[in-house]
Amino acid sequence: MATKKVMLTIGEREVGLSSPDKIYFAELGLTKSDVVDYYQAVGDGILAALMDRPTTMERWPGGWSPDAKLATRADGHGDAFYQKRAPKGTPEWVTTATITFPSGRTADEVCPTELATIIWMANLGTLRFHPWPVHREATEQVNQLRIDLDPQPGTDFGDAVRAAGQLRQILDEIGMPGHPKTSGGRGLHVFINVEPEYGFIDARHAVLAIGRELERRMPDQVTTKWWKEERGEKIFVDFNQMARDRTIASAYSIRPCAEARVSAPLTWDEVPDADPNDFTVVTMPSRYAELGDVWKPFHEAPPVSMAPALELYERDERDHGVGEMPYPPEYPKMKGEPSRVQPSRAREKD
Repeated sequence: MATKKVMLTIGEREVGLSSPDKIYFAELGLTKSDVVDYYQAVGDGILAALMDRPTTMERWPGGWSPDAKLATRADGHGDAFYQKRAPKGTPEWVTTATITFPSGRTADEVCPTELATIIWMANLGTLRFHPWPVHREATEQVNQLRIDLDPQPGTDFGDAVRAAGQLRQILDEIGMPGHPKTSGGRGLHVFINVEPEYGFIDARHAVLAIGRELERRMPDQVTTKWWKEERGEKIFVDFNQMARDRTIASAYSIRPCAEARVSAPLTWDEVPDADPNDFTVVTMPSRYAELGDVWKPFHEAPPVSMAPALELYERDERDHGVGEMPYPPEYPKMKGEPSRVQPSRAREKD
């Protein structure tokens, strides 16, 4: 007979786990309880990744299956969905923070301050956690830059690794050391702790400028072209992931896929030989037990100024005649933004 609910003691909290026997990853035989056990096994690491950050929940209440569909902005129907607002019935001990969407509307979003909150979120079916790059005390000041190296069709993880090596060199040159992790898919993410001096527009410009410098050094392998039809078989530096309300899955988040891969923090020495398939819900606990959180130095590192990257952006405007790029379609028209009409359609109109 299926177990209906159990109570877990997480720190000083009692957290309910409903339907612990529900299958979440059928091919691996992993249950909802296994997912929660995983998050407890990497508890210090995922708490450090989410601590004090407003966090969108990617909820898969029925678990993952090949037929399960994630609702998106374009299609609101699905078996899984993004939960941005703290749901009704949120325990009073769960901290929230008020964030502002591009439209100007606001919402109170869950903001983890203890592991019990993360386990409560996991009980709601959260597989991936999408934290904002801000802390709850100052939700308009970005304190984390995130560079998304996204392989386009015809490229793979190995291509992202090669781009990451050059990216590391650029970041070291401008005094903004980065820290890598797998995306859980085919890509790589590099995060940078920055002083909370600037807002989202400047943060996006900083990542765009770093991406353009990487593109300049690896023109045949890297692109910052926003329109897919222009990217080719290259690694795309997705600068719009730094736009307001665009987030990247946290370290240790579970990717909804048959292998139950996770977003694995890495050291730079590990990157050349890394394989995303080596990091899963099944394998990560033993790695964590042996190595702990390899991103502990990242979380403890003093933040650096975003200014060097913004100087690159100003240089590109001044010396190369390139500046603002299109925002995602749901954003209001932004100052200095070029047309959002993809080039092929613009040519058809001409």
